[in-house]
Amino acid sequence: MLILSTVYCLLFTSNAFSQVITEVDTTKIRIGEQINYKIKVEADSTALVVFPEGQTFSPLEAVEALEIDTTKKDSKFKLSRIYKLTHFDSGSYTIPRQKIIIGDKPFYTDSLRVDVGTVEVDTTKQKLYDIKPIIEVEKSSSNWWIWLLAILATLALIGFLLWWFVWREKPLTEEEEIALLPPYDRAKLALKKLDNSQYLIRSEVKEYYSELTMIIRKYLDEKVYERSLESTTDELMNRLQLLKEGNQFPFSKETLNNLETILKRADLVKFAKSAPDTALIEMDRATIEKEIESVKAILPEPSEEEKLLDQQYKEAQERKKKRTKILITVASLVLLLAATYVGFGLKYGFKYVNDTILGDESKELLEGEWVKSVYGYPPVYIETPEVLKRVQDTLSDKSKDKITKRVFVFDDAEHLEIKIITDEVNNQQGQEDIQRKVVQSIDNIIKSWESENVQNIITKDDTFKTPNDVEGSKTHGTADFPIQDSDETFEGEYAIFSFATKEGMIAHITLFWAKEDSYAVEIAEKIIASIEMKSDEQANTEQESQN
Repeated sequence: MLILSTVYCLLFTSNAFSQVITEVDTTKIRIGEQINYKIKVEADSTALVVFPEGQTFSPLEAVEALEIDTTKKDSKFKLSRIYKLTHFDSGSYTIPRQKIIIGDKPFYTDSLRVDVGTVEVDTTKQKLYDIKPIIEVEKSSSNWWIWLLAILATLALIGFLLWWFVWREKPLTEEEEIALLPPYDRAKLALKKLDNSQYLIRSEVKEYYSELTMIIRKYLDEKVYERSLESTTDELMNRLQLLKEGNQFPFSKETLNNLETILKRADLVKFAKSAPDTALIEMDRATIEKEIESVKAILPEPSEEEKLLDQQYKEAQERKKKRTKILITVASLVLLLAATYVGFGLKYGFKYVNDTILGDESKELLEGEWVKSVYGYPPVYIETPEVLKRVQDTLSDKSKDKITKRVFVFDDAEHLEIKIITDEVNNQQGQEDIQRKVVQSIDNIIKSWESENVQNIITKDDTFKTPNDVEGSKTHGTADFPIQDSDETFEGEYAIFSFATKEGMIAHITLFWAKEDSYAVEIAEKIIASIEMKSDEQANTEQESQN
């Protein structure tokens, strides 16, 4: 049967009336049972009320905090909130004073002792079962596969675009197909296209003769005389006559006469605007086709050497085309990488991008999975990039089973070190002796740095308050710290946070970092913001429970 216990705490201010009441449904529970701890507040309707949040009931554990219940009476609000508390070790524990802020003033409840009893188990009646086998637990899903798909899709898109625009064997256009034909076939095809043209129907004789003479000139340019296109009619005929006389091309007299006649008639049409009749035009067209056949017949067969040179030329062209494709591909990839680098650099900063690509120890620590843990006694709550290693335990002179000093360190990074020292001061009387011991401990830390070749130490002293309002001291400044396994030093900053309890328990959190390492600075700021200590009442309660 639960015992109903109510604790009343009435608090008043000079400005407005405020009332704080705490209630618990029982002060005696068994292991794992829950206590309903209710805080009631009656305050002016204009006052802001802030209830406790988080694990402020330690050593009891807050299982759940229900929603705030609010009712209004006249010009005042009545607010209440229930916290479900429990503990899993037997013993007598004290719920510490709770801080409630009404307006801009803090109010504190009274502490409350709770007894947690054991649960008796009759092993003669209790059924026993075999230990359950180990089962595998699936890891929580992450979004890495989305990034992988995005990267693969991007690479696939880039590869497709390069293949489509660069490496794909594209179908030849009509002009390209014609260009690949032998000169004779090209000339015959050009004559067919001329026959299908509308020049004669539209009485465009000048254009017709221009096309007709261009066909024979191109054929001669490729197979006989390479300057046939830019030569005048007289120059071309003189050259053909010289080639005949030099026995290079056995042109017939009829062929030369026909060519000269048609070329000169074309000149008259173009410049004198002569207009031959249709029968003469058709005859000139047939003559050109006939003379193309005549020229083809007298052309010598290409020698094996010429065929080899032609084959080598084609292979060289293919290699040139392949090199061009490779250059385009490499240039596209380089341009893409450069654009990606510049884009991420403009968004996140070029130093951040460089450190991501090349790797930076401090950056990896900052962006890694941090660990929040408790170290030593009095317990130091802190969040660090990695778990601190216990490097030293000092036993009590009176009892070899009691540890009075504990040291935890993280010094795996080149520009960062974290150390936590918790110590129990023996034979100290009074708060002044404890504070003197704290100052002496800080001096010892700095002296140990000097022995390790730390130079140019500049020291400042300030007060420091943790997020849960536990006050301590902060010794900070700058110094030149040696680089591990090197004779060089780096300019760094350091901070020593010191806390002491009334019972003579001391805790020091020391850390130093490189000033120029922006990631190390962020790590230090994040660590400092996470430091929490227990108040004297919380520490006393925990010590009593351990004893």
